Amino acid sequence: MTQPPDPNAQQPWTGGPPPPGGYPMPPPAPGDGYGQPGPGAVPPGMYFDPASGLTLPQGVKLAGVGRRIGAWFLAIPLWICTLVIGYVIWGLIVWGRGQTPAQQVLGMRCWRPETGRVAGWWWMALREIIGGLAEAILSWITQLVSFILFLTRNDHKCLHDLVAGTVVIHDPNKVIQYRAM
Repeated sequence: MTQPPDPNAQQPWTGGPPPPGGYPMPPPAPGDGYGQPGPGAVPPGMYFDPASGLTLPQGVKLAGVGRRIGAWFLAIPLWICTLVIGYVIWGLIVWGRGQTPAQQVLGMRCWRPETGRVAGWWWMALREIIGGLAEAILSWITQLVSFILFLTRNDHKCLHDLVAGTVVIHDPNKVIQYRAM
């Protein structure tokens, strides 16, 4: 006499060829470190921005095209007024807060969506020095490519943002406080 099979027990593979393309992989569990959480899994104090596809802190928004272009043009008179060396020193100081001097004046910061934190000094150095060199390699050609990327991407990332994994956010009320990484 045989017993009926247990319906809760895992059934063994009965053989036969696997389906074409193999067996599908199960989806990763939420929070397993696979990029940005979707709109259903937003951590407290954050919100999902559907236009950019990013999860951002409450009270900030992705910096717009006009504000970013304004920061680029603002950097020119700041370089002149501070006699270049002042701008460099100012930049080295504010990089620790995830900003450039022009971003500081306009209330913007560099944010790393991957970590959910403000970019630290070393990330800003990577963004400004290595990213700047990457943009300058072929002079106006790479700068044009960077500008086209900036205009066409939903997250408004330039070449130097792609190098450092940052996005520029507008934080006029200083909602985000820098935390050392």
